[in-house]
Amino acid sequence: MKEIEKFLEEKQVRPTAMRILIFRFLAKKKVAVTLADIELVFDKSDRTTLYRTIKTFEEKGIVHQIDDGTGVAKYALCEAGCNCEIDSDLHLHFHCNNCNETQCLTENKIPEINLPPGFTATDANLVVKGLCNKCNGS
Repeated sequence: MKEIEKFLEEKQVRPTAMRILIFRFLAKKKVAVTLADIELVFDKSDRTTLYRTIKTFEEKGIVHQIDDGTGVAKYALCEAGCNCEIDSDLHLHFHCNNCNETQCLTENKIPEINLPPGFTATDANLVVKGLCNKCNGS
C-alpha cells in the first residue's frame, strides 16, 4: 500500500483511502473499465467521489480515457513513464465486438502524424475492432 501512496504523491495526488482502493482496482484489471464498472465494485461509495477520483487521475496522467466507439468512456492505467502526450505516448486499443472488452496494446504505438500547417492535434485515438483471443477461441 505504501508503494501506491508514494506513486500518488509523486503525481501530486493526495493518497486518500478511496483513491488507493480505486488505483488498486484499476491495477488488477487487464482491460479498460467504465465508470459504471467502478461504481459496481464500490457500490457503497458516493458516485461523485468515484467520478472525481477518475477525473483527478486523468488530469494527473495516472489513467487515460479511451473512446472505443461504444459511446461510453473507458479508463485504463497509464503505463510507467507515460505522460499522455499526443506526440510520444499514444498506443493502439483493441475492442472486442463479442465481449465488449477494450484493451490497451501499449507495445503498438501510433505513429507520428504530420498535420497540414495551421492544424493542431489535441487528441488521437486508434481502436482496432474484432474478436479478442478469448472470444476467438485462441
